[in-house]
Amino acid sequence: MTKHKQYSLLFIGLILLTFSGCKSSAPKRDYKTLVNAAKRLGVEIDLKDDPVLYVEASTWIGTPYRSGGNNRRGVDCSGFTRQLYNSVYRKKLTRTTGGQQQQARRVAKRNLREGDLLFFSSNRSGRKVAHVGIYLKDDLFIHASTSRGVIVSNLKSKYYRQHWLHGGRI
Repeated sequence: MTKHKQYSLLFIGLILLTFSGCKSSAPKRDYKTLVNAAKRLGVEIDLKDDPVLYVEASTWIGTPYRSGGNNRRGVDCSGFTRQLYNSVYRKKLTRTTGGQQQQARRVAKRNLREGDLLFFSSNRSGRKVAHVGIYLKDDLFIHASTSRGVIVSNLKSKYYRQHWLHGGRI
């Protein structure tokens, strides 16, 4: 995010804070935390975006991958989506990628919304689900990568285009 965009976001926040004393219905947000989350995730967070999702997701960036893990010491893809969904949406997801796929209602790529689950196959799984992540916006999603831990990736990258199965909504 450029310095200009960071300042713009902070300026909007100051305007909203100024009017909040006038019984305005502007939501109370911690703009410094949002700017830091935007930096960590590499996305621009707009007023229409869910701040809870972005702030919570940003706290997981860099968490190492651990098969079977589901906490900040180490997490796998389905453990990560389960923990994030519980924190942000207070919804319980099953522990496995296949279980989460069954739990979700299918969504086409063109209809994805913030917070939707994303399901992928792998080189070894054929067309069976092997990986899950959470959609953010603008073709970006957050997931627990086996090689790099929790990261943000782009759906348009070659690997994810080739292994895309479908989205899912809980």
